[in-house]
Amino acid sequence: MTRLSLLLMIAALAWACSEKTSRLTGGAPVLKKGKALAHQYIIVDGHVDLPYRLNVINFRLEREYLGIPVKSSEGDFDHERAKEGGLDAPFMSIYIPSSYQEGGAKDFADELINMVVGIAKAHPDHFALANSPKEVEANFMKGLISLPMGMENGAPIEDDLNNINYFYNRGIRYITLTHSRDNQICDSSYDTTRTWNGLSPFGREVVREMNRVGVMIDISHVSDSSFYQTLSIAKAPVIASHSSCRKFTPGFERNMNDDMLKALAENGGVIMINFGSSFLDGEIQKQSDQHRAELGRILQEQGLDWDDKEADPVIRDYERKNPSLYSDVETVADHIEHVVMIAGIDHVGLGSDFDGVGDSLPTGLKDVSDYPNLLAVLLRRGFSDSDIAKICHQNIFRVWNRTIAVANETP
Repeated sequence: MTRLSLLLMIAALAWACSEKTSRLTGGAPVLKKGKALAHQYIIVDGHVDLPYRLNVINFRLEREYLGIPVKSSEGDFDHERAKEGGLDAPFMSIYIPSSYQEGGAKDFADELINMVVGIAKAHPDHFALANSPKEVEANFMKGLISLPMGMENGAPIEDDLNNINYFYNRGIRYITLTHSRDNQICDSSYDTTRTWNGLSPFGREVVREMNRVGVMIDISHVSDSSFYQTLSIAKAPVIASHSSCRKFTPGFERNMNDDMLKALAENGGVIMINFGSSFLDGEIQKQSDQHRAELGRILQEQGLDWDDKEADPVIRDYERKNPSLYSDVETVADHIEHVVMIAGIDHVGLGSDFDGVGDSLPTGLKDVSDYPNLLAVLLRRGFSDSDIAKICHQNIFRVWNRTIAVANETP
């Protein structure tokens, strides 16, 4: 193939992708309004895995990470693309892999928190920390992107309730109770052990203490029993910071079924829709499960665990040889519509999982510059401007502010 032929092929592919996105979003006028609303309203994303990605880059490749959040061709998030897409407050995920449950979780959480604080300090003209909706609004008026923080996996709490207040003082505003394995707090949706059949006795105290301190409770990743037991105790609304609807992924407990959505609405909470293709489409999830099982066997044969550093090149090589299928922005809108039908417009938001779901992001939502595409699809489907404002930030702000109020009311 000549260089000219290659360039023509690349141009044709780019045009085809652009045409598909245009069809999905409803054409230029609707997309124009979607872009306008993306910049008119504050957009909060419940879950962006930038800190862990930067930690991997810095640790394994020994590269300076502080410049990457401003402009980069890598990953799904940077300041330049966030500004293009209208993203104003991505919750920085302080992700704690389950391997740290054996020790070192608190230190690793501090390391990632220090990274986020360092980014805000290094680029005060681009980013600012934010510990409340009021602070996000103030930063928005200054043209700054807020970096609130949520901790994914309650392992760093260890066995000490005082650590909830410790992490609150460090800027953590939600805690995902567990991750891929049962921990000291509750059972995980990914773990079949069912150590506690829901919350542990300590986990019940964690829920109460999070309400007392003012930390939002995130029920993404928890088992169904853990979810219902949490709701029976919680005094403040809960969130699912990056989950989707099980209706479209039957048997995938990581997502929420319709009864859970109804219970979430009664609680006053909000589900923030995950953009990962395997969270959106059951057929894609089925293929993903097959690949994961095969890759798991390969790792086991080599004596490796998923979280081992030595497993990374094996995983990357497998993913290169077994490319994923993609969903599209329409399917994300399907999930939002389903939540609205079951729970109501006041109980849905955006929780992309950017930088956390690899290359499985849907067509039309490949990075943080693409939120206008989703807003355009919602507009085309009849969502009003006020509906979109709720989805973008008002719903999560309501839960966040109510969590603060409950803490102020609790002795």
